[in-house]
Amino acid sequence: MEKQLKDILPLLGIEQGCLLSKQGEVTLAFRLQLPEIFTRSDEEHEDLHQAWIRAIRVLPKHSVLHKQDWFLQRKTDGASLAGKGFLNEAARRHFAGRSYLDHDCLLYLTRVPEARKPSTSLFSNLLRPTLVPRDLLDAAAISKFTETCTQFCRLLEDTRLIRVTRLGAQELQSQLKRTGLIERYCFLTEREDQAVYRDISFGEHLAIGEKQLAIYTLGDTEQLPAHCGARLTYEPFSTDQTRFPVSFAARLGLLLPVSHLYNQYVFIDDPQETLKKLEKKRLRLQSLSAYSRENAIALEATNAFLNEAIVQQRLPVRAHANVMIWDDDAAALHEKGNLVVSAIAALDASAKPETDGVPQIWWAGIPGNAAAFPVNDTYATFVEQAACFFNQESNYSSAPPTSGIRFCDRLNGRPVFADLYDAPRAHGLTSNMGTLVCGTSGSGKSMTVNHLLHSLYEQGAHCVTVDIGGSYQSQCELLKGYYFTYEESNPIRFNPFYLPRGETLDTEKKESLKALLVSLWKAENETFNRAEYVALSNALQGYYGFISGDRSIFPCFDTFYEYLETQYVAVLKNQRVKDSAFDMDNFLYVLRPYYKGGEFDYLLNARENLGLLSQPFIVFELDQIKDHPILFPVVTLIIMELFISKMRKLAGLRKVLTIDEAWKAVAKSGMAEFLRYAFKTIRKFNGIPIVITQELDDLISSPVIKDAIINNADIKILMDMRKFQGKFDKLQDALGLSDKGKTILLSVSKDDREIFVDIGGQDMKVYRNQLCPEEYYAYTTEGRERVKVREYAARERSMEAGIAALVREYQAKTKNKQL
Repeated sequence: MEKQLKDILPLLGIEQGCLLSKQGEVTLAFRLQLPEIFTRSDEEHEDLHQAWIRAIRVLPKHSVLHKQDWFLQRKTDGASLAGKGFLNEAARRHFAGRSYLDHDCLLYLTRVPEARKPSTSLFSNLLRPTLVPRDLLDAAAISKFTETCTQFCRLLEDTRLIRVTRLGAQELQSQLKRTGLIERYCFLTEREDQAVYRDISFGEHLAIGEKQLAIYTLGDTEQLPAHCGARLTYEPFSTDQTRFPVSFAARLGLLLPVSHLYNQYVFIDDPQETLKKLEKKRLRLQSLSAYSRENAIALEATNAFLNEAIVQQRLPVRAHANVMIWDDDAAALHEKGNLVVSAIAALDASAKPETDGVPQIWWAGIPGNAAAFPVNDTYATFVEQAACFFNQESNYSSAPPTSGIRFCDRLNGRPVFADLYDAPRAHGLTSNMGTLVCGTSGSGKSMTVNHLLHSLYEQGAHCVTVDIGGSYQSQCELLKGYYFTYEESNPIRFNPFYLPRGETLDTEKKESLKALLVSLWKAENETFNRAEYVALSNALQGYYGFISGDRSIFPCFDTFYEYLETQYVAVLKNQRVKDSAFDMDNFLYVLRPYYKGGEFDYLLNARENLGLLSQPFIVFELDQIKDHPILFPVVTLIIMELFISKMRKLAGLRKVLTIDEAWKAVAKSGMAEFLRYAFKTIRKFNGIPIVITQELDDLISSPVIKDAIINNADIKILMDMRKFQGKFDKLQDALGLSDKGKTILLSVSKDDREIFVDIGGQDMKVYRNQLCPEEYYAYTTEGRERVKVREYAARERSMEAGIAALVREYQAKTKNKQL
């Protein structure tokens, strides 16, 4: 005979955020935010395990802990990815529909009336519901239980690894356009906005609508592993020197790649009563031990249990764990069942496929009905062992797309956003935004930094990049930025004298021009006196005053030099300035090569790419001039002046200074102090300094890197370091990595494009830097691919069209190979 679920549902109602059952149980519901998977050390696993033990010991007798972890297959929604433009649209198409397991962790704490009889598979409230609670609800008792639950949650949150949120009636029961937790469980509704009512059939197989349900249990001591603990070693991420930890039950959580529910129960009875029963059992077994070897073995086990409970003050409990899976197709359900059996076998345990007890076990899983769980499907143990089977990990969290960098988690490749700069400072994890990127050749450093810069650019940052090797040319062209490089046919050009119309010569601009003129005029060992300083200041002031009255004069070095020859010489004569104070002839002679017709007349007289202050993406490629004794120092001074100008004038905007492999040459040119200044100061101006290197010896031996950069770089992005395992201690000391950081870093795989991100030495995790094909070709640094990208860009007359054509060709070839 068909029955309505509402008529036999064991729940009476929801009062003051508590679930009330028809048998008199009171349940409080919570949502847990668990630590991210693959981010904890051995010590943190043990700390969390001990926190669960302490919390459970707080719960009163006759209470039940029911932890229910939902793992549902989802697909990523491309609309959640931020930004517009060619690369962002391509990434949105590429990542849309990517499958992953969504995790929701729920915790139900139940107070059971003392007079309530334990349920069994034969006698369950599924078969004998009552409309009147057997135990009258005592307001004081409920209040005391609520306070105990609050203490329970506080003990978990004190670890700073778990966040607990109390759930009320709105989350538990369904609303107009949202499915509640009770309805979601009863009808296996996989979407909150999906109101679906299905028939529930307790026939040969438990079926909910078209979905067949299967349950695999750990409910008997014979099924359990001989040893369990807070953690186990995850071999795929381990090395010869490190053992990578995951929680003991991780294989029944996110590492089980199918939609499933993982239920964990702990039943806290009267411990004294439990020990009395075991003592009676021991005496009974003792009298029968001579007649059977099995009785003798059982006697020994019971003795050991009682001794451990009394000597070590252990709390005896009953426990159970089960995995529920479902599918429309029986064959597919069988395949999923094989995966569950394999996962449980990996724990050195054996799974029991439930048959007759499925309805009662499923029924007890209804939120607030854990007290109805069949006692014959539980096993006696201590709370220390029961807590080992808790799922302790969840998915990577994601920052808002508008403030994070898009990476992917290392388990499913699901896009997540990592806030490297704002949130860590707000939470006190970091004190600066200095960033060090380190990895061996070919490990993906430049690809990662290209992606990082593109994300920051899309968020409104101004990016200035100093490069050796042309790693950022394609992106610069794609973003229509300024790209400065040196070629014989097209040498590098700047115009530090240019001032946009309406702007005046301020002190900062004047000082940077004086520093440039002094570097062009004086050798490093020559002195620079006060009279020369005043003369240069007056010359610059007079020059800008002169051209302000004549708009036909274009501000550049040529016109400044002509002003000195004609106007300023006369000024010096009128002021009777002696050559010993300021030798104008010597000054003009030394600077003559930079004037028209001179050897370097191109360098300071550019008439294009002039709006450097307002241009948000600028790249200086210095490969051809890094060893030039004249050009390189001048260019580095111009870069310094440009970035400092952006720092001080672009208030409210983020500024990013990136030095990719050029830092060694920059440091030689006298820019080491600027690096120190940048890493220590520009955070005050919302600036991010980024330095990239690939040599281990650079990190260990260079005082510039070690003192100026590492000590002031709270964000470290490191690539595959397995080749340095033999001398990793030096690298670990140089980077200030903890043993936890070492274990996580050595798990990084170059083949999966993984990167290790260390934020303030506290938040450490590995991401995959997976890119869509368009992003890959825009960021690639591989020689032949870069040439091909530029050929296609020239053929299609734009970088965007060239990359699009290249991707279409690549996808067509891939499709043909598959056919």
